[in-house]
Amino acid sequence: MASCPPGQFRLKFRHKGAGMSNQQMKDLFAELAEPFTGEVVFDLLTDLVFFVKNRNCEYVIVNQTLVYRCGRQKKSDLIDRRADELFPAPLGVSYREQDESVMRSGAAILNQLELHFYPNGGRGWCLTNKLPLRDRRGRVVGLAGISRDLQAARERSEDYAAVAAAVGFIQKNFGESLRVAGLAARAGLSPYQFEQRLRKIFGLTVGQLIQKTRMEAAERKLRETGDSIASIAVACGYSDQSAFTRQFRQTTGLSPSIYRSTYEGRV
Repeated sequence: MASCPPGQFRLKFRHKGAGMSNQQMKDLFAELAEPFTGEVVFDLLTDLVFFVKNRNCEYVIVNQTLVYRCGRQKKSDLIDRRADELFPAPLGVSYREQDESVMRSGAAILNQLELHFYPNGGRGWCLTNKLPLRDRRGRVVGLAGISRDLQAARERSEDYAAVAAAVGFIQKNFGESLRVAGLAARAGLSPYQFEQRLRKIFGLTVGQLIQKTRMEAAERKLRETGDSIASIAVACGYSDQSAFTRQFRQTTGLSPSIYRSTYEGRV
């Protein structure tokens, strides 16, 4: 059997190294009354969305958190339906296009910072992963995904106090060119120490924190001002409108112009 590219896994679990052997695993799973999907485990995680979709991009397994985020009560309300049938336009269409891209290319989406919008009107930042599922011939037959909520920083912690000056600088100067070495120096830390401290506090890399700060400013300007998209791009630290548009679409699923027409004037 050919090996899977990085970030991909097959429908049949494989195990190498220490721990349970392949035969032990086969014996265990053969004894189970039902196939183990992890659904029950993921139902316990209220800050994480979990799903599995088939080749038609339809939900076949979901956890209860996703059900609530979709404004539904039962898992059966989601099963056999696609994202564009559950999320309002144009967001649902963009989510489905993302799924189709994974199915078509076989390329995983790993730790992608996204701003999610929910049917109840709420918004939330997540780190999203989508992994293609392959059959024994290596063909993509589905995908599995998780989106983990980003928690609010513990600003009173000792860890935060050490990086507060650098974080404050990012929040005030996100429109400028920002370098990890310079930010780390403001915190009195090495670049490695600074990166590790931010991961512990925010669950983000330095680059992701800068991106999040810029995107929050951009989506606020798009909703609350009449500034041109080109001027917003420059104000938020992007060299040109096309680079800004690519990043904004990757983060929100929408182009700046569509986002503005959809959410302008909303709090």
